[in-house]
Amino acid sequence: MNLASPRNVQALPFDGPLFSICSLVNNDSQYDRMLASFARYGFSEEDTEFIFVDNRGGNTFEAYGGLNAMLAKARGRYIICCHQDVELIGDGAHELEARLDELTAKDPFWAIVGNAGAGPAGRAVRISDPYGDDQHVGTLPAVVHSLDENFLLLCRERLIGFSADLAGFHLYGTDACLQAELRGFTAYVIDFHLRHHSRGNADASYFECMRRLEDKYGRAFRSRRILTTFKPLYITANAWRARFWRFRKWQRMRQLRLRRKQGKA
Repeated sequence: MNLASPRNVQALPFDGPLFSICSLVNNDSQYDRMLASFARYGFSEEDTEFIFVDNRGGNTFEAYGGLNAMLAKARGRYIICCHQDVELIGDGAHELEARLDELTAKDPFWAIVGNAGAGPAGRAVRISDPYGDDQHVGTLPAVVHSLDENFLLLCRERLIGFSADLAGFHLYGTDACLQAELRGFTAYVIDFHLRHHSRGNADASYFECMRRLEDKYGRAFRSRRILTTFKPLYITANAWRARFWRFRKWQRMRQLRLRRKQGKA
């Protein structure tokens, strides 16, 4: 029997806007500059919706919770989660759609892309920011295991989210890449150039977010025995432990088959 898989299931018809652009906003002037740049570079009202979380009166929402709330409302085929202080400076809607089409032809299993990250080949970057203009590091598109949060784009057909048991304003790009990997999807840095008007802020809260993320995935990836309604499963990343558990499982199955044969004799 052939089982359906993500590689052969046809996508359902889509009738929403092409883009949803989601931001947490606490600075009107930065957000207005961002909106003006998106309008200037082809993100029109006909194919783009803008959604924001209002943090102008204080941090009502942190990033994980705020972005998940916006994902629940977004209707776009491509959902952009970006900082309010990014600005388009050349590449626009046409270039972005072309890059995504190229990536889909190469890897139909991508779920999230960004403009800066790191992966098996090292750092991958396409950005202008206070550290340098027109930065281009790596061969793009590049597979990555983490993404900077200034610009993240998620694909609705392979939609992932951000962890409900994490909070704060840091490392949610890395969390999303891990979520994608767990579901069998991939993450990339693509060649989409924009300007980010911030140096970032690796304060004490960054290291607290790092500790919580490490703790969460340490628990998620721990070696353990999982009970099912029939037989237990054994999950581990340790090759020797996996072989031992599989050997024990083979022994038990062999003993079960022998008992069944003896019972029929």
